[in-house]
Amino acid sequence: MANFIADSVLDNLGSVASATVSVSICHTAQPTTTFGDIATYECGTKDSLTTSAIADASSDTGREVTVPAITDGSVSATQTAAYWVVHNNTDTIYASGDLTSTQAVTNGNTFTLDAIKITIRDAT
Repeated sequence: MANFIADSVLDNLGSVASATVSVSICHTAQPTTTFGDIATYECGTKDSLTTSAIADASSDTGREVTVPAITDGSVSATQTAAYWVVHNNTDTIYASGDLTSTQAVTNGNTFTLDAIKITIRDAT
């Protein structure tokens, strides 16, 4: 689950529903505020992923959008990946979070990543 969700997503979950997004894996710091952070910390990426439509949250009350699993992400730097970030590959970070465990990656190889659920819980 995301531990950072951009205000624009909170304002309108539809901004990432059924959208084409990119997912980057990053080292050192979790990008949350500026798109430039992705370029600074990125060590791999997968472009042209289509998120799901808005649906009932599968493990909680609320709504969610799912970014599909990645089986062939491109590694661009030899680093230890620690974070994932969902973005539009232009200027907007939608959500980011910690990888389940850090992963050493090598430039030129591929990476895999489980599906990412961006969940907004119902108000209580």
